[in-house]
Amino acid sequence: MTSKVYAADYAAPTPSNLTAAVGDMGLAFADAAGRAPDVTELGAGSIGGMTLAPGVYQLATGLAIATYVTLAGSATDVWILQTAEDLTVSSASSVLLTGGARAKNVFWQVSGQVVLGTTAHFEGVVLTQTSATLRTGATLNGRLLAQTAVSLDGNTVVEPGD
Repeated sequence: MTSKVYAADYAAPTPSNLTAAVGDMGLAFADAAGRAPDVTELGAGSIGGMTLAPGVYQLATGLAIATYVTLAGSATDVWILQTAEDLTVSSASSVLLTGGARAKNVFWQVSGQVVLGTTAHFEGVVLTQTSATLRTGATLNGRLLAQTAVSLDGNTVVEPGD
């Protein structure tokens, strides 16, 4: 698959398409943020080593994955992880999907910045109010949507299948 890059100063219709995309991202961010939580303050924001069932997880703090986190459920289950601060994934850490769970059904609603460490592997749709940075060799099976900036450094980003 060939990647595409868009900028506001590209020829029409790119600027209007970008405006629409930013608006759609804002709606998706607000929708995810407005979902009532099933679980609050899980692990005080440190969820490394945990296995999470489908549901809405809300944290008033940042969210950190120091090793791995497993999302276990079926192909139709949905996870929404809401954090009021940053999402930090340590180098060589992973988000794992089991039981048929699908990246397109995992939503990371982040009010702060997102940083995926070197060679980290991540699954899901990232909606960040600020910026997203993928360090060297980090991979993503999902989408990466930021309201200000996305910084990539030798990364692989794969759109999740239907």
